[in-house]
Amino acid sequence: MPKYLLEVSYSPEGLQGVMKDTASGRKAAVQKMVKAAGGKLEAFYFSFGDNDVVAIAELPDNTVAASLSLALGASGLVHGRTTPLLSVEEMDKAIKIKTKYQAPGTK
Repeated sequence: MPKYLLEVSYSPEGLQGVMKDTASGRKAAVQKMVKAAGGKLEAFYFSFGDNDVVAIAELPDNTVAASLSLALGASGLVHGRTTPLLSVEEMDKAIKIKTKYQAPGTK
């Protein structure tokens, strides 16, 4: 199952919700959402800096990942970015695929 990196920043109102719900309450809510979508939450961390939360989830496909991203963004309380992740094995397969590419301005 594909893996995705979820990077989330809360709005001020979203942070107030975290303080009300507690950190473990927010993790449980995300776990429930991911599980209901047919996925698994592998990691969930709070952080500071550009992101308030960093998580890794296994999800069935890009469409499911997009639906979760839409639901989070539509709340108005979080802003996030979802990045598909490749395993080492997938990257090794990609390296073996030979493609023909002409860089701009070269012939």
